[in-house]
Amino acid sequence: MVPKARPTTLYLKAFKSSTRRTIASSSDAFSSPSGASSTLASLSKSISQKTERTTRVVRTAFFPETSDKVVAYWLLGSAASVFGIVVFGGLTRLTESGLSITEWKPITGSVPPTSAADWDSEFTKYQSSPEYKILNPNMTLDEFKSIYYMEWTHRIWGRFVGISFLLPSIYFIARRKVSAPMAGKLIGIAGLIGFQGFLGWWMVQSGLKDDLFAPRSQPRVSQYRLTAHLGAAFICYTTMLWNGLSILRSHRLLADPAAAVKTLFILRSPELKIFRLSVAGLAVLVFCTAMSGGLVAGLDAGLIYNEFPMMGLGLTPPKSELFSDFYSHTADKSDLWWRNMLENPSLVQLDHRILATTTFTSIMALWAYTKLSPTLRKMLPAAGKKGMHGVVGFVCLQVALGISTLIYLVPLPLASAHQAGSLALLTSVIILGGRVWAPGRASKLVAQRLASAGTAPLRSGSRSPGMANMRKDAANGFQGRMI
Repeated sequence: MVPKARPTTLYLKAFKSSTRRTIASSSDAFSSPSGASSTLASLSKSISQKTERTTRVVRTAFFPETSDKVVAYWLLGSAASVFGIVVFGGLTRLTESGLSITEWKPITGSVPPTSAADWDSEFTKYQSSPEYKILNPNMTLDEFKSIYYMEWTHRIWGRFVGISFLLPSIYFIARRKVSAPMAGKLIGIAGLIGFQGFLGWWMVQSGLKDDLFAPRSQPRVSQYRLTAHLGAAFICYTTMLWNGLSILRSHRLLADPAAAVKTLFILRSPELKIFRLSVAGLAVLVFCTAMSGGLVAGLDAGLIYNEFPMMGLGLTPPKSELFSDFYSHTADKSDLWWRNMLENPSLVQLDHRILATTTFTSIMALWAYTKLSPTLRKMLPAAGKKGMHGVVGFVCLQVALGISTLIYLVPLPLASAHQAGSLALLTSVIILGGRVWAPGRASKLVAQRLASAGTAPLRSGSRSPGMANMRKDAANGFQGRMI
């Protein structure tokens, strides 16, 4: 009778294989004179590779995983300062003070005139500008001082924004208070602030030259440069706001990774995809509407057709007025359509009306979608619902301010409030996005925290109830969408 072979387990196979490899390597090492040296060489190479990997990890760990909360509060404070200077810049334009300082002196220009001779010198420079010759030939020195101080304050505020951002950025990066991606973003924002200062002077310069506007027309800055200056300010503001909110959100998610998994799971669900994309589209639409408002301001297009919703005898002016040959600069009229869209006050105002109406309609439609869709009512987080209500409130206020500004011939308080309202509306959309968009980097950090928490008990051989509950909660977050 043949005896039965003993079953070979996986563990026994692995043990035999390992033993054979060890014996073979040992025999090879002792069979040749160079065996010992080759073994030492391979060991040295292995140690060298581990040292290089360790050095690489240390270098990449120069910055922390998350930025400090202080950085978030500082970014939000910087955003508030930019919000203020945008509003004050609108006041500077509305009071026609922007062309009162005819030179750009970033350092020496920080100090206003202190003596009568200095004031006479500045006034003489202004008297040589087209604005004085055409609009203000009877202006007195005291009247000049009032518009000079408006522009001077705007420029000093701009310098303050730059310095109050650059110096703390250097400190936070040097002291490793920010993550590596955030350090790059801070450098980018600092560069954008410097570029914004250049755009400001480039814009003012366009109003100091006679050849940049039509003969016998009112001297004004180029609407293109004005819109570029406004757009850069909006971008600077939104990047500060978004990054500040992102840091605070990351801290909230990492404070409780298990609960964060459930939140991120909901935000990434396909049921919210349409809503997430719609909010992104709203942000772009609000920004474009605000930029079209910059063209309206640069052309003083708000001073015509001061009625709503009509424009003269109909909802739109005649086609011959909207696409006039007067604005074409080529013989074949190939630039007729785009020059009228950007330089014809009638068409520019109509474009702004269309964009504003589209923005209002889109926001109200998205709000109705959150109310009428059973899936969205169930899936959308409470913070997202509150954010949507905030957007609706701001867009209603902005529409009321825009119509009032138009009907009452652009009075200073309403016009300034309307410009501030555009940035406030964009702020509300960005905040809503921060509540419904799933953060990529924070999601990775949460996954890393959960992974390290899940493997720690296995290494120690213990069974922590807290870790078990965390894994259970995380698993529940990924099971079904009944939350």
